[in-house]
Amino acid sequence: MESYLSSYGTINCCAIDSSGNLGGVTTTSGFFFKIPGRVGDSPIIGAGLYVDNDVGAAGSTGRGEANILNCGSFQVVNFMSRGFSPEEACLKALERIAEKSKLLPHLLNEKGLPRFGLNFYAVNKKGEYGGASMWSGRNFAVHDGKENKLRPIAYLYKRER
Repeated sequence: MESYLSSYGTINCCAIDSSGNLGGVTTTSGFFFKIPGRVGDSPIIGAGLYVDNDVGAAGSTGRGEANILNCGSFQVVNFMSRGFSPEEACLKALERIAEKSKLLPHLLNEKGLPRFGLNFYAVNKKGEYGGASMWSGRNFAVHDGKENKLRPIAYLYKRER
């Protein structure tokens, strides 16, 4: 398992309060060597974060450019509005992004799969939560109202190592 202290960068937090109101925030890592003037997905509503208080909240970490092109967090909430669980909605959004990435061959590895990481985290109006990553080997943290838990995240592709 990944240590809380060994990982850093963009952070997403989605929550539901005791009255059933949803909220969310996504930070940005400020990663070095970015193109001057680049705006990542974190501040773009629908990309790095999207909240619909009637449905759910979703946010992301990872390759912002891929997320911006697909309005990924909006897609996650949209899938939840159609009855998918938070985890299923995150996976479906990643499937769409992976499919669209085929239009940009420089983003693909030798097997035709995305060469980048992207992760979604979500909570729905019922308080169900989930997350998904493009690649295996990640975890996400959850507080269920009683305790903090580190959970393995669902993924589209198994990382070979």
